Amino acid sequence: MGRILTAFRVFFAALFSGAVATRLQQALTESELPATKIQPAAPQAIATSIPAPRPSKQNAAVTLLATLQRESRLVDFIQEDLSGYSDDQVGAAVREIHRESGAVLKRLFEISPILTDAEGATVAVPAGFDAARYRLTGTLIGNAPFQGTLRHHGWEITRCEIPEFIGGDSAATTIMPAEVEVH
Repeated sequence: MGRILTAFRVFFAALFSGAVATRLQQALTESELPATKIQPAAPQAIATSIPAPRPSKQNAAVTLLATLQRESRLVDFIQEDLSGYSDDQVGAAVREIHRESGAVLKRLFEISPILTDAEGATVAVPAGFDAARYRLTGTLIGNAPFQGTLRHHGWEITRCEIPEFIGGDSAATTIMPAEVEVH
């Protein structure tokens, strides 16, 4: 993740500073870097009558969806009409999408089970339980604590590292750009 952030910083530094762009060009073409140090330009006063540009925002869900599309083609798969494909063809595609989507989730999130008991085990739901963490089914009589059979252990996120969006307004809603091969 550090290299990606560095690449973005280098890109924007070169875009907005000729001196930085020149030094980067030298660094890319020469085997030894010059010994001089780049001094950032002195900040210039901004007229108060000109409003500062509003940074574009991208919803974190769009960022996640764009990442899943870019790295595993999940949206392409979901949007595809699978009725013309054999089960073997669909299975082969699912295996790759499953692996690549899993890699995205592991990189961006730490996902852990809420309950560590095996499915089918008898578990206790404590008094004062959080309804967001437990979904109770079956016949409820009385008040918690309840005993029941674990049907799904549930999932929770203990770490979330969705990258910060730095694009423009049109990119804020773009999951994947149109790809055009020019002839």
